Amino acid sequence: MRGVVTLSTQVAVSLGGLGLALVVLLGYLVLERARHRRQLALIPTRIVVNGIRGKSSVTRLVAGALRADPFRIVAAKTTGTAARFIYPGGREVPIRRTRGAANVIEQVAVVRRAVHAGAATLVVECMAVQPELQQVNQEQLVDAGIVVITNVREDHLEEMGPTLDDVARSLSRSMPHRGVVITAERERLHILREEATRRQCALIAVEPETVGDAEMAPFRWITFKENVAIALAVAQLCGVDRATALAGMYRAIPDPGMLRVDACAHQGRRFAAVNLFAANDPVSTLMNVDLLRQRRMIGRRVSVAINCRPDRMERNGQMGAIIPRINPHRVFLIGSPTRSALHHVPEAWRGAVVDLEGSTAPARNCATRSSRRYHPATRAPHYS
Repeated sequence: MRGVVTLSTQVAVSLGGLGLALVVLLGYLVLERARHRRQLALIPTRIVVNGIRGKSSVTRLVAGALRADPFRIVAAKTTGTAARFIYPGGREVPIRRTRGAANVIEQVAVVRRAVHAGAATLVVECMAVQPELQQVNQEQLVDAGIVVITNVREDHLEEMGPTLDDVARSLSRSMPHRGVVITAERERLHILREEATRRQCALIAVEPETVGDAEMAPFRWITFKENVAIALAVAQLCGVDRATALAGMYRAIPDPGMLRVDACAHQGRRFAAVNLFAANDPVSTLMNVDLLRQRRMIGRRVSVAINCRPDRMERNGQMGAIIPRINPHRVFLIGSPTRSALHHVPEAWRGAVVDLEGSTAPARNCATRSSRRYHPATRAPHYS
């Protein structure tokens, strides 16, 4: 009996200690939330940039446009290729993550840093993919009055899909209640309008054609009229005139993952190398290729490298399927598993494929495999 009493006493003490710990934790969370709300109140203009493609570019364009206003102190944060905090003067510092992976909670520290820098305007790229976290990012962490949804494209379908209509509705979870949404999306604009109405917020759909070629010419890096039109709309809402906003955008530093064309040479041969890995959905990839060809930055004869990832099997297949629309001379498959892209390359193009799966595997032209799988007419010389 004594043992039973002792055990009961120990259980009661343990439960009491756990209850106290929970009370302390809840109290801490309540205090932290109140502190964060006070920090947000010190930044009256808060803007979230969401969407599938172009978030980092638009974040930098918006920040540059607003920073050109001499009476406005602007901080910004990007999440793309290399996460950066951008101070009001334009100085950038990397976002250091103790555990390596991105976490939406880091927005709390971003707000705190912006307040410490004296910013009255904060432009933040949405780093969340899960629809629930996109809503948390907006409603609990940033509480922006202006939210940008750049576009709706085929990416992160596992989390936001499976259809593009689902992606549009998932992105809409970040819309501000009774705020303003700005978008360049066209195909699923009707869904965004419906979702904006549900949240009692105004929706502004920008027209890329409102940005002239002469206004695009001064950019030192490659960007799209859609992105510039979005930034101009945000600037107008914030009271910055068009000329001032454009001047600020021209001075903005491009994202490390920005589309660029590098002149290269190898064994006496000259060629242009284009990094399109950031445009990792079919529509964005084709838009970039078309733009580069229109500006004569690349020729008609191109080679394509598709980087295959085991966690992006659907995306690998999408890239393989659009090969005829790019019309390349050669297609290199890298990463793993390359078959996830190869399976979607049309039969007539199999002879142009060079499979480089794995870091040490020798290059092999796919047409050298079984003639039952690849049409003999598409065979080409072996490359190594």
